[in-house]
Amino acid sequence: MDIKDLKMLIKMVTETDITEFELENADDKVVIKRGCSGTAQFQMQAPVAYQYAPAAPVAAAPAAAPAAAAAPAAAEKEQGEVITSPIVGTFYRAPAPDAAPFVEVGQIVEKGQVLCIVEAMKLMNEIEAEFKCKIVKICKENAQPVEYGDALFVVEKL
Repeated sequence: MDIKDLKMLIKMVTETDITEFELENADDKVVIKRGCSGTAQFQMQAPVAYQYAPAAPVAAAPAAAPAAAAAPAAAEKEQGEVITSPIVGTFYRAPAPDAAPFVEVGQIVEKGQVLCIVEAMKLMNEIEAEFKCKIVKICKENAQPVEYGDALFVVEKL
């Protein structure tokens, strides 16, 4: 089992009400237990050659990520309003690969005008302006994956 799979399992456990999770196959055994303090404890038994138990380092890594993500978001809010992704998916600036982008930096858009598309599970979700504004910054590149709450645009409300 590689570190990517472990991180996925840890994230699944910490984002749900699951208090204990165990997975065993021919080579590995993974046990994840959550205590009453909300922290997770991890164990992994590997073949006799080595043993792996990332209790503290893995738990510390996710805590540092939100703090690092909060700093750019705070800087962007000083410049204007931030339009965020309402869903997890893939960000597209244009309706088709050969088409012109919906909006460009400096463009003034009206309320209800389409800003971009976020594709989720083969559904194209149009993200519209909720108010009249000027595009100050486009935060994502075309065809880039986005998470819920990721900044897509920084705008100046008009």
